[in-house]
Amino acid sequence: MMARDRYLAFANSPFGKKLTGAIGLPQPTPLERFAPGRPDLLGPVIVGAAQGGRLAAPLAELLAAAPVATLFHGEYAGWTDIAAQHRLMTGRFDAKSSGTVGSAVFDATGIADPDDLAAIYRFFHDTIRSIARNGRILVLGTPPEDAPNLAGRIAQRALEGIVRSLGKEAQHNIAAQLLYVAPGAEGAANSSLRFFLSPRSAYVSGQVVRIGKPVAQDTDGYDSHAPHAGRTVLVTGAARGIGAAIAEVFARDGAKVICLDVPQSTADLLALAQRIGGERLTLDITAPEAPKTIVEDAMARGGYDVVVHNAGITRDKTIANMTPDAWNIVMNVNLVSALRITEALLDADALKPNGRVVCVSSIAGNAGNLGQTNYAASKAGVIGMVQGFAPVLAARGATINAVAPGFIETQMTNAIPLTIREAGRRMNAMAQGGQPVDVAETISWFADPASVGLNGNVVRVCGQSLIGA
Repeated sequence: MMARDRYLAFANSPFGKKLTGAIGLPQPTPLERFAPGRPDLLGPVIVGAAQGGRLAAPLAELLAAAPVATLFHGEYAGWTDIAAQHRLMTGRFDAKSSGTVGSAVFDATGIADPDDLAAIYRFFHDTIRSIARNGRILVLGTPPEDAPNLAGRIAQRALEGIVRSLGKEAQHNIAAQLLYVAPGAEGAANSSLRFFLSPRSAYVSGQVVRIGKPVAQDTDGYDSHAPHAGRTVLVTGAARGIGAAIAEVFARDGAKVICLDVPQSTADLLALAQRIGGERLTLDITAPEAPKTIVEDAMARGGYDVVVHNAGITRDKTIANMTPDAWNIVMNVNLVSALRITEALLDADALKPNGRVVCVSSIAGNAGNLGQTNYAASKAGVIGMVQGFAPVLAARGATINAVAPGFIETQMTNAIPLTIREAGRRMNAMAQGGQPVDVAETISWFADPASVGLNGNVVRVCGQSLIGA
């Protein structure tokens, strides 16, 4: 059973708001997450751009399909013609009369030197107070290495500092992201624009995502409302917590989910599979025969479309007090098994075209953690696995990415002592823990058939934690 955040509930009660405000305690805003029937995108959307930006068309196409009304910043008068071409409702933004908006998007791909950064300053200086609670900030840039000269590389790299600061300044759960879209990858940005302008990305903030040229073409008959329809998805460690949420989200979005966990979790695994209309695979992934068994299951189904390496454990001790068994089991479950299974699936060609591998790392893999040398090593190794496999998967028309959760409300975090648990919840820009569904939604986005330009990314799901990179 997940721990209840009693402080969050108290701080949002009438008395709690008054008391916490008076003594300067955190006042977290409850997160608004996706639910069927809610709007797909958070609008209206204020749009702005530096001169020479190249992402207006894909952005307008997405907003028109939603549809979402737009407003344009005064320096972006060219938006009216773009909006007219896409039959998109628009008007000029005015801080005094336009009211609150759901999102603000700035196309910074045209920024060519540090002086041009003043355009993004002016845009957010004028608009940030108009973004509603639980709103979105999205900056679109060019990967610095793809800029034509040194001045451009410097200016594009500066966007990271701007976006991460905006995520901390905006407060009220307003999430800020930077999408670096490579030249020629404009058509591959749709799934990421949609995810980061939606309630699905509620607990993701301060992240830098790289969108490269597509590794494959979108599948025929793609439906953004059921992106995984007809797909077969393997989820390891699926019996409870984050794994169960991953399985539920994929099933909700149309997939046939193979739920894998150890024999000790048979009852929970069976209940989950029955609940979501999936199937179960009871297996210890560290067993020598595990990769062969998984490959046989994949081939019997015509291959997997998606493999999610979620299984993970902790055995916490400082390294001086850690036993060899505690070191070995964490490394084997969290890292070595994922490597062996992935290699076996690729060797057997058991991952379908436009396939996806998504791994679960941790912010401990970025920053380390006291008493977790084994866990941090395994999760940093997962990041290395993603980076190492990315070109291998791309050559096969597939991708591999990872999520790195921060403090997520699970049975594992429920066992943490109260004071440490409270610190974990509050030490992020949203001043609260995430939910398993936040990790699941991010994995679903990476696994989306339209996410053909996402390869080798590691995205933290941590509310913009104060630790990690």
